[in-house]
Amino acid sequence: MDKTIHLVKLCVGAAAVEDLEHWQATARARGTDGLPRHVTRMWPRREAELLNGGSLFWVFKGLVLCRQQVLRLDPVTGSDGIERCGIVLEHEVTRTRPLPRRPFQGWRYLTPEDAPEDLPAGHANDDALPPKLAAELADIGVR
Repeated sequence: MDKTIHLVKLCVGAAAVEDLEHWQATARARGTDGLPRHVTRMWPRREAELLNGGSLFWVFKGLVLCRQQVLRLDPVTGSDGIERCGIVLEHEVTRTRPLPRRPFQGWRYLTPEDAPEDLPAGHANDDALPPKLAAELADIGVR
């Protein structure tokens, strides 16, 4: 049985999940196939595990708040001639239970055991808690 691994990445320049959704609705954030993608310098070494049902979990202001399933990895050549990795994502942004995450650069691997649970159906549009309160509750294990 193949293993699955996820990625976790800071959502730089976005204060809320809605900011990510608005950005991904722009032509600049999509590939030629219309799917959202995130371009990064490094190619994941654990590609097979990532493409076995892995997701990209997004961090906003110190909290993982959502994820998108990774569909594939495409080579992307920049205007500088350097090849990068285009992480192609599904359109749907799935809200997760808040999970505190300290700042870091680039992306990190995240095991399925350490990944936050998806919010139950019907709760994705609930009013969000203030980030500081959500982090404090997550720290003490309140979901």
